[in-house]
Amino acid sequence: MNVNNFISFLVPKDKKFYPLFERAAANLKECANNLYLAVTASSPDRRIEYMRKVAQLEHTGDEIAHEVFSELGKNFITPFDREDIHRLTSHMDDVLDYIHGASKRMELYRITNFSPDIVKLAELIQTGSNELYIAVMELRNLKNLRRITDACVRINSIENHADDIFDKAVANLFETEKNAIELIKMKEILQALETATDKCEDCANVLESIIIKSA
Repeated sequence: MNVNNFISFLVPKDKKFYPLFERAAANLKECANNLYLAVTASSPDRRIEYMRKVAQLEHTGDEIAHEVFSELGKNFITPFDREDIHRLTSHMDDVLDYIHGASKRMELYRITNFSPDIVKLAELIQTGSNELYIAVMELRNLKNLRRITDACVRINSIENHADDIFDKAVANLFETEKNAIELIKMKEILQALETATDKCEDCANVLESIIIKSA
């Protein structure tokens, strides 16, 4: 290994990791937006189009995550704690997985009428993903820590709101839905949506950990 390569190996890969984080957050934001568009679409064709886009973006997210993990394996020095890099990347990928899981179930179960609770949970995922994008975009410099912490607080609030909606929606399902198969279908979709907000909160917790360690 020549001197230039050795120095390159030691220098923190700001030009590698931060662009990957930003791509992951932007991809997640777009995926969440397509989920919301799917549950509010006015036509079946447009709904399927948005759901297929969700699937494509979930695949893109997997590729980005693999790139991050590959860089972790190749680089000795990283911009911040290696475990936090792994956790943040994994949790963002988890959000994508649950968004896709909900969307896939909607398509497979041929759901055409979405309850206000499903629409609201999709909206909260969209909002939480946007807040996550705001926070991740500030990681590169860590100059505006308040912007990151404020976004994290809002994500935590979103998750609490989603919990309330999920609990009431499931209680209502058991009270009003007499078809056991339909009940199971809707509960699975609601659970996937609510879990996506949990994973957004997990991302926020990692971001707060990064801030504390960087202070």
